[in-house]
Amino acid sequence: MLIDTHCHLDAPEFDVDRPAVIERARQAGVRSIVIPAVARANFAAVRDLAHATPGACYALGIHPLYVDRSGEEDLDALDAALAAARDDPRLVAIGEIGLDFFVPAVNTPELRARQERFYTRQLDLARRHDLPVLLHVRRSQDTLLKHLRRRPPIGGIAHAFNGSFQQAGQFIAQGFALGMGGAMTFERALQIRRLAAELPAEALVLETDAPDIPPAWLGRGPGDQPQPARNEPAETAGIARVLAGLRGLDAEALIAQCAVNARRVLPRLARALGEADGA
Repeated sequence: MLIDTHCHLDAPEFDVDRPAVIERARQAGVRSIVIPAVARANFAAVRDLAHATPGACYALGIHPLYVDRSGEEDLDALDAALAAARDDPRLVAIGEIGLDFFVPAVNTPELRARQERFYTRQLDLARRHDLPVLLHVRRSQDTLLKHLRRRPPIGGIAHAFNGSFQQAGQFIAQGFALGMGGAMTFERALQIRRLAAELPAEALVLETDAPDIPPAWLGRGPGDQPQPARNEPAETAGIARVLAGLRGLDAEALIAQCAVNARRVLPRLARALGEADGA
């Protein structure tokens, strides 16, 4: 069972052909897509899209790149939205949350502090609502881990993981799986490919981060455009084949293991998939 554990299916890049994108994913064998929010403004969009898409689930949260345009009232709105969706099986996590210490626009001292405040508040909401988290991890592994260690285990997925083996082990010890996506498909991505090949199979899940982080085979956009081609959830299948090759496994066995891992770290996912089967 192919599960894309991180796909921004509500993004405007999909507005022109979203039904076709969903159908291509289905034809590629993708059984479930987890759609994370990035700000209060798209809470309703990800929820409605998840309910309209067979097998899809969603997460609600405030992304670190959006904290400069979010306020305390948005955290209150998140708390209220999580409470309102308490019995919604398609709500599987809080996310996308975390820290980004790479993008200059949010890395002034003031905005770093604001990122940490939003991150820790959302970790506390995860504890209150008994939900795992989808973590944005960009040059911020140690700070993310510092705040996780100060709380009882929360668990979830460290999305697009690209840290050290030691950091990977610490996230795993905190109950996280590590998201493997398009970056792993590039031969020059030596560290990510080593992680993908050598970490315990029980620690890995598949993701696309579509429309971002396209795999190597999508190449560049038409002509001389510097932007890579748009990623899609259907590419989960190819990403799975690359990961299986790096680990020397049969692709079907790798896909099955990653699906087990996803259901373990996102416990509501199994219920949501069961309801989708009965629909």
